[in-house]
Amino acid sequence: MSLKTRLLGLAAILMITASLASWLAYRALSEDIIERWGQQVAEIQVRYDSARLLQSLEREIGLARQMADSSTLVKWATTPEDEALKREAIREMESFRSNFRDNSYFVALRDSRNYYYNNADNEFEDNQLRYQLDPDKPEDAWFFQLIEEGRNFHLNVNPDTELGVTKLWIDVLMRDENDRIVGMVGTGMDLDAFLQDIVDIEQEGITTLFVDYNGAIQLYRDRNYIDFASIIKPEGQKSTVDLLFDHAEDKQKVLGMLQILKNRGGTTGAVESSFVTVDGRKHLAGVAFLPAIGWFEITLLDLNTLLPSSYLWPLVAVFLLSLIITLILFHLIIRSRILKPIISLESAVQKVQGGSFSLPQLDKPDNELGRLASHFEKMTDTLKHSTRELEQKVEQRTDELNRLARIDALTGLKNRRGLDEALAEEIQRAQRQDTGFGLIWLDIDHFKSINDELGHQAGDEILCRVALWLKAGVRPYDHPGRWGGDEFVVVLSHCDRDTLHQIASRIRETIERDSIRTGTPVTVSVGGYFCQPGDDVDTILRQADQALYRVKQQGRNRVLIVDGQDREINPA
Repeated sequence: MSLKTRLLGLAAILMITASLASWLAYRALSEDIIERWGQQVAEIQVRYDSARLLQSLEREIGLARQMADSSTLVKWATTPEDEALKREAIREMESFRSNFRDNSYFVALRDSRNYYYNNADNEFEDNQLRYQLDPDKPEDAWFFQLIEEGRNFHLNVNPDTELGVTKLWIDVLMRDENDRIVGMVGTGMDLDAFLQDIVDIEQEGITTLFVDYNGAIQLYRDRNYIDFASIIKPEGQKSTVDLLFDHAEDKQKVLGMLQILKNRGGTTGAVESSFVTVDGRKHLAGVAFLPAIGWFEITLLDLNTLLPSSYLWPLVAVFLLSLIITLILFHLIIRSRILKPIISLESAVQKVQGGSFSLPQLDKPDNELGRLASHFEKMTDTLKHSTRELEQKVEQRTDELNRLARIDALTGLKNRRGLDEALAEEIQRAQRQDTGFGLIWLDIDHFKSINDELGHQAGDEILCRVALWLKAGVRPYDHPGRWGGDEFVVVLSHCDRDTLHQIASRIRETIERDSIRTGTPVTVSVGGYFCQPGDDVDTILRQADQALYRVKQQGRNRVLIVDGQDREINPA
């Protein structure tokens, strides 16, 4: 008879006899009591949490809608250049500020794209215009997205990078008498204070969160899970409620409950509940839909905390007494031959699972478990070597891919991405060290004509030659690269104005001189900008590009370097 047969037979005889009656009674009674009680508590808690949120928001939403209906603000939004209307509108806005809970407001106008804001400290008195919304900026995309969707009311959690605040924002569209959207108004509530008052109620065993119509997390005690700026994110990039659950079946349960409530069309008082596992603990999830704001409220009840097993000790005692007697007998018989080897093998498996291949000394009895332990040691040794080889290959491949992503395939110089990174590093270095650096922008004169006359293959060869001459004309620690087409950019590390002009001139002269020897004369137009600490990327590129443009207007095959005051740099 095999070890497996003897073990199963002995375990069956000892444990079934001693614990079957108590186990069946305990399981049937305890689970039924806990589930019935938990479902009732979940429904009550969901309705309570929903009411607390709505009580905090409904007044603010109503005030925001009144503000959006203000005739003064609507008139001003249609004619934002009218100074008299502007003064009257600001007085109107300030009157609403004192009524909002957060004592703050915002007004964004569609036509002028001006964004007005003031806070509880009246910090921006007489200077409510904070910035202009830009459709090309990701952080401003929410405004244009809401206008495009025509959604009259929207609630979202979003950081405003310009203002340096993160709030729960209430957004309401302004419409004129022709129902045209002319702007947006609203208020914001401090996120940390709101979470503390509504979500993080410090009630042990109860977790409350709120998600939007698509399941993206809006309010949760852990800010790392909140899906900021949900409206502008594609569906695959949102932090949705299913991230809180480890098991796929639990994720499907919660998403299914959201869908059921959607299909009911926001029936008042409807609550769905189901059991899920969170952080290895059994929870009862209750879900309700709040049609007034278009969100779902989810409450997670840790039943082990709310209803400790001590409440059921009379039932547990019967089961434990029978089980302990059975386990003692079972343990004394098989400990030395089965349990100890299994425990040592389990510890080794956990170490390997955690990434450690330093195994403890394994017990190897003369049976199936001993042979299994020997096989496991050999397998672990093989896996250790295979893992090391794979990690080295992955690291090498990753380094190679990172390098290729920043190199132009034709010329071997940095590509646009590599140049962007080099420029960003120089900007930071200039800011830290309070020093200047240079940027040179050049392109090949009449390159299109060269392509048309000699063909694209000859054009590619010329690009490669220019790349070689460019590398020869700069310092070892400078960053030459191909910007695109026949345009090249060089980011010069720390230098002065004279050095910048000398290098730019040397590049132009080298290309003109050495290209004659190849039989295909080539000249380049060179524009450059001497960058100062504090210059941003857009300013640097714009100044260099404008210098290049002026060179072309002056006849090409020239060098023009400018500084921040648009002065030409021409060393003696």
